[in-house]
Amino acid sequence: MRLYREFASWWPLLSAPSNYAEEAAFYERTLRAASESTARTLLELGSGGGNNASYLKARFQMTLVDPSPGMLEVSRALNPECEHVQGDMREVRLGRTFDCVFIHDAVVYMTTEADLRRAMETAYVHCRPGGAALFAPDHVREIFREDTDCGGHDADGRGLRYLEWTWDPDPSDTEYVVDYAYLLREADGSVRVEHDRHVEGLFSRADWLRLLEEVGFRPSVVPLEHSEVEAGTCEVFVGVRPA
Repeated sequence: MRLYREFASWWPLLSAPSNYAEEAAFYERTLRAASESTARTLLELGSGGGNNASYLKARFQMTLVDPSPGMLEVSRALNPECEHVQGDMREVRLGRTFDCVFIHDAVVYMTTEADLRRAMETAYVHCRPGGAALFAPDHVREIFREDTDCGGHDADGRGLRYLEWTWDPDPSDTEYVVDYAYLLREADGSVRVEHDRHVEGLFSRADWLRLLEEVGFRPSVVPLEHSEVEAGTCEVFVGVRPA
């Protein structure tokens, strides 16, 4: 996915941190409500450019893990007080536990049950007993809808505008496709157009709950609460590691 490699420095112009305040507040409330004791430390797997962390760090001591050096560089600039580690959510092992574990929409890059289970296992081994893990996929099979979106921002003389097209070429498998068209304007006024395809995972609610239970979590489904999201169209999964 080119966005996280050659276009990583453009990330804040595609998805600005200012758009994440309400969403991050929901994740904080949900994690605290699920945790069986006071939650102070948080591991984020697939932390990307650190937009959620820019809000959550006010409530948690955070460690951020992402496989992309370019995205970690963006996040370090935004969140210099947070620990950053390069690693893959399917295999990273830090040798310590946290009060909470959080995987935002990066979990959608788990396109097979085997990979999704490995990410859940990573969350489980890093979650202390009595702690909670939260997984926030963009879509669940039962409520998946094909869609388009657009947006973008300007900063420091550069600008980005994007068109996002979400569609499912084969409803019988565990994948869907998100195609992006980027208009990238450099500081000298030159503009180029780039295409980027993301293949993402799509699993049923029952699959999510079964896999979470199989790795050891006590799972539940929580509807996403956000003023810009239609009720009933998005949900997250919470797993509590039994004490």
